[in-house]
Amino acid sequence: MQFHLNGYRSGDPDIAEAIDQPGPKDEVDVLIVGCGPAGLTLAAQLSQFPTIRTGIIEQRPGPLEVGQADGVACRTMEMFEAFGFAHRIAREAYWVNEAAFWTPDPDQPEQIIRSGRIDDVEDDLSEMPHTVLNQARVQDFYLEVMRNAPTRLTPDYGCILANLTVDRTQDFPVTATVETGGNATTIKARYIIGCDGARSAVRRAISLKLTGDAANKAWGVMDLLATTDFPDVRLKALVRSASEGSALVIPREGGYMFRLYIELDKLSADERVADRDVTANDLIAAANRIFAPYSFDVKEIPWWSVYEIGQRICDRFDDDASDPCVFIAGDACHTHSPKAGQGMNISMQDAFNLGWKLAAVLEGRSPPKLLSTYSAERQTVAQDLIDFDRAFASLLSAEADPAKVQHYFTKHGRYTAGVETQYKPSIITAADTHQALASGLIIGKRFHSAPVIRLADAKPMQLGHVASADGRWRLYLFADEEPPIDESAPIWQLCDELLANAPKDADLDSKLDVRATFQQPHRDLSLEAAHPFLLFAKGRYGLKDYEKMFCVDPSANIYKMRGIDPGGAMVLVRPDQYVAHVLPLNANADLQAFLGEIML
Repeated sequence: MQFHLNGYRSGDPDIAEAIDQPGPKDEVDVLIVGCGPAGLTLAAQLSQFPTIRTGIIEQRPGPLEVGQADGVACRTMEMFEAFGFAHRIAREAYWVNEAAFWTPDPDQPEQIIRSGRIDDVEDDLSEMPHTVLNQARVQDFYLEVMRNAPTRLTPDYGCILANLTVDRTQDFPVTATVETGGNATTIKARYIIGCDGARSAVRRAISLKLTGDAANKAWGVMDLLATTDFPDVRLKALVRSASEGSALVIPREGGYMFRLYIELDKLSADERVADRDVTANDLIAAANRIFAPYSFDVKEIPWWSVYEIGQRICDRFDDDASDPCVFIAGDACHTHSPKAGQGMNISMQDAFNLGWKLAAVLEGRSPPKLLSTYSAERQTVAQDLIDFDRAFASLLSAEADPAKVQHYFTKHGRYTAGVETQYKPSIITAADTHQALASGLIIGKRFHSAPVIRLADAKPMQLGHVASADGRWRLYLFADEEPPIDESAPIWQLCDELLANAPKDADLDSKLDVRATFQQPHRDLSLEAAHPFLLFAKGRYGLKDYEKMFCVDPSANIYKMRGIDPGGAMVLVRPDQYVAHVLPLNANADLQAFLGEIML
């Protein structure tokens, strides 16, 4: 973490210096509707930009206290690191380390026995764990980021979006009518984002529909404080009984609470789960039947619900392919069952994808055409989730072969960890022409971090953790084998060219944050002999940034771990942590041509 660049400030460095945002309160650059995971991810990111006026409204009377979602994928933890609170999630959450599988006992089919136990996450899948934490706590962390941001952004609660119109001839094309306590007000916005759930008013306003099928299957879910003789209650466990259905155990944070997903009877074609008047006691009774010979003595139920399995999706996530100003994210554009643990994660990734693009366009750093990539990228991801969820939900049913369930779970571990998303070539994702130069940093996928040693202070760290949610692109330079102080070395010559291309009226890293990694041990290199581009002055005092250079960690060589060619490579990474391009060190012209399409 870096601070004091422009002068000493006492107190918590996470609390930025507040700024005043001039202009009328009823005109904003971005209006976010909904304070769920997607809305708050977007708001937390936009709150960091002093020049962007953001508003966020929520129909609930206050912050969420008990959340439905709880699974936090490894990829989401990587994103939380960019927001600065991954370590707090890790401290508080339950870590999903292993998964157990229970099936009918061949000798006593009316009882279950453990049939398998596997690692939940494969080795080196991510530096981050798979965790479980109440959605409300995740949202608390986002709200704190917003309160501490330069803009001091806070939601307006008790607000209902009553109407929405768009007139692209206006500077503020969006007009939103908001009702609060019976009073109606009008808010003008350049962009509006509907993060307002499956019954999204924003989606209805732009005539988009969720389409798909219901599976005619009902499940119950409940968070429990209970005593039990089931031995794997502190493991993620998939349970299939012979005749009473299936269940899923998800341990919760705090060491005592756990969640049960409980399969209920199949619904008829025209039946809704609400018609059955299912009670909490019904769910407890069903759990005790499924888990026999084990049982649960329930002391408290903090939260429970019943739901129908269904997968629905919109065919696009904005109002106009060429000039969008209305967007939808999260449950507003895709819904599915909760058992795969992907809903909250995918929703937050929707918002993370959109946030940096809105900021870049609003600040004049990128052309408006950048915004069209949001729907193109995320609709495909959501469709993949729908397909996965349909297959996964079917496998968890009582009719499924338990061996197939375990095999499917193992095979798709990378998907459930959130690291399999790969964006197709576009104006912000290049072709894989030079992929062989960094075979483990795949173009279109998230930047897979690895250990390095920071040159200036010998600090062991993860290279990917230098990236914060500040809207900047990252360029990771992996030097060749030659000494980096040699002016004839490819890395030195590339730095000459990058210095010539850097901004002349702002800090050199204001648009493109360049970091270099060397193959030599850190004690063999001289910091003061580094290229000036990697040790430049910045800020009002002209202080040097000593955190741009790294060396390999001898215990975990990033070149070997990520398949980086000894001859070196450039890896360009988007503000949302996805690899945009891989290039040789002598291809600065190609790099500048690529950036020229998306940076003004």
